[in-house]
Amino acid sequence: MQLHLNWSGGTPASSPRRHVTIDGAAVPVTVMRHRRARRYVVRVSEGGGLRLTLPRGASIAAGVAFAERQRDWIVHEMERQRQRRWPWVTGTRVWFRGEHAPIDVSESIAVVGSETIPLESSEANVRATVEGRLRALATTELPARCRELANDAGVDVSKVSVRKQRSRWGACSARRMITLNWRLIQMPSEVRDCVILPGLTHIQHPNHSRRVWREVERICVW
Repeated sequence: MQLHLNWSGGTPASSPRRHVTIDGAAVPVTVMRHRRARRYVVRVSEGGGLRLTLPRGASIAAGVAFAERQRDWIVHEMERQRQRRWPWVTGTRVWFRGEHAPIDVSESIAVVGSETIPLESSEANVRATVEGRLRALATTELPARCRELANDAGVDVSKVSVRKQRSRWGACSARRMITLNWRLIQMPSEVRDCVILPGLTHIQHPNHSRRVWREVERICVW
């Protein structure tokens, strides 16, 4: 279930302030309506509150009840966000090429797996520096792998771009452009390829028919 999609363009619903009780604490819920929403979506904001997006005409009470049923996910997401604010030091683990690799930090370098990453100073933001290197690797490696798979499949791709997407791993446009999430560099190679291949299949079959998904199942080993 996708719970953290970033719907843009929503409008506040005319309702009193709502709350959901999480671990005995009342967590505020901002209720929004979005004309393109097709289901209830709950997201944890950086401030610790919740944002609940409703389809047009949907019940606010039912939406809040939906949010309450997601307590386990909300607790997990809040913890994940807290951890994201912690500094990265020696022993911090980061996903890289499918391995949960520990970081080894010294005054001038950070080592992650096979990567040795220079630090500007002993007080450098290790997280920003490491993620910057991983994004640079992704910008080079992901388009190259995408074009390799496209060539094997006989698919003509016009452009491959790598972005920092929050709610998608990949996308394909009508102009045969593939967009990939840089965090695929953190995934195992088979997961990376099984994100890229459906996009290539979608270029061959620009629809969402069963034929597309049969082809995806044929070429992906899950």
